[in-house]
Amino acid sequence: MKKVLVMFLFLVAGLQVNAQARVLKSVNEAGDVATFELDCTVKFQTLAKGLRYNITRHEFKGPEMKNSYRLLLVMDGFYSKTLNKEMTISAVLNDGTVIEARKTIEDDGFFDGACTLKIKDPKALLEANIAKVIVHADKDVVYTLSEQNKAIFKKNLSNIMTEK
Repeated sequence: MKKVLVMFLFLVAGLQVNAQARVLKSVNEAGDVATFELDCTVKFQTLAKGLRYNITRHEFKGPEMKNSYRLLLVMDGFYSKTLNKEMTISAVLNDGTVIEARKTIEDDGFFDGACTLKIKDPKALLEANIAKVIVHADKDVVYTLSEQNKAIFKKNLSNIMTEK
């Protein structure tokens, strides 16, 4: 019985370590912009059921240019029939604080389920404890994050921030 329990614990620990994505690096032809992003060639990382993501960092050379971070959210099976010029996506933290981002959507006014948000302060996002993500469209769609997915998201964001 103890052997089975030990083997199960190693299996679970191995799955947790493998759940984080590799970081891909590319440099443009001029050599002045490097891009670091999660490896989504096989599949996107999962933030919540029906909500997947990718994180990208652009590193610019030069003293006046700083890094820019972007978070791509992909909502499975999500399509808005309502014509909108912009959409609001909210992150609700464990302490009840709500962080909102407004996203201008496609020219035709329909939202196809994917959007890219600029991350202004990645260190604050790393320290924040997000409980759920709400997409305000025809109706509010709430995505609740599991503790495991939160930990993997934080590890992936940290990897993107520290990759050289």
